Amino acid sequence: MKGQQAVRLQSNQERHSMKQALLLKDLIRDRWLYLILLPGLLYFVVFKYVPMFGLIMAFEHYQPHLGFLNSPWAGFKHFERFFTEPQFWMLFRNTILLAIYNLVFFFPLPIILALMLNEVRQKLFKRFAQTLLYLPHFVSWVVAVGIFYILFTTEGGIVNEFIARLGFEKIPFMLSEDWFRTMIVSQSIWKEAGWGTIIFLAALAGVDLQLYEAARMDGAGRWRQLWHITLPAIRSTIVILFILRLGSFLDTGFEHIFLMLNSMNREVGEVFDTYVYMKGLTQGQYSYSAAVGLFKSLVGLVLVLGANWAAKKFGEEGIY
Repeated sequence: MKGQQAVRLQSNQERHSMKQALLLKDLIRDRWLYLILLPGLLYFVVFKYVPMFGLIMAFEHYQPHLGFLNSPWAGFKHFERFFTEPQFWMLFRNTILLAIYNLVFFFPLPIILALMLNEVRQKLFKRFAQTLLYLPHFVSWVVAVGIFYILFTTEGGIVNEFIARLGFEKIPFMLSEDWFRTMIVSQSIWKEAGWGTIIFLAALAGVDLQLYEAARMDGAGRWRQLWHITLPAIRSTIVILFILRLGSFLDTGFEHIFLMLNSMNREVGEVFDTYVYMKGLTQGQYSYSAAVGLFKSLVGLVLVLGANWAAKKFGEEGIY
């Protein structure tokens, strides 16, 4: 028995040594690939994982001069305060509505634009259209909101001047509660929809052209080819991006919302992001704002896990 155990132990050690040798060989062979991976890995470690230590602030009465480890413990008091705040339901409603509007109106547009561009046969026009669609992405939100302000302001705005010439009253687009969400979604679509087509166009480039030829021989028109070949080919990409989108469901964009906020539309425009800024940076309530941010992150995590589970139930790959 002892001899068998010794032989088994030696065999396990040999297998372990062999695995280590193979791993080392693979690392040496692919050393340049790992070197290319290193900057991206360092970015996530330094800017994503290391700051997670600061989440302890949400459970403390954080004092900058005492630091994370010496600040007095608060438990769940900040969360209890947040959920009992009179503003909570207003913030929750505004954030959820903007997130839903973006998901319903903004998310499908890059797919539609990619499908439309994929059908364009004139290469010169296709490149020109892609350039026009991509350009707004490189414009900062400050400039984007400024452009919309010039167009829609009641004091000389082109749109309102046109409305006045038609004999109607000018509409305060930038101040009205009724138009706030429409303006936010419209600006997001104008700025980012074109840029979002890049991934879908890359997925469409991988579709086998022989499938289209076979479909045409069977008498399928453009619409049937789109429905039975193109969309199924990019379905997995759509599902993955949808799941990732849900991870930032409550991230409505601080800078964008902040630039559009004013005293007239604050009731419908105040969201979790602007609330965190107001409480954390302007009023110095660091622990409380950290608790609000942690709540947002947990909601995003639950949505990603749920969407990934649902995707696998329907036969898709998901993100893990």
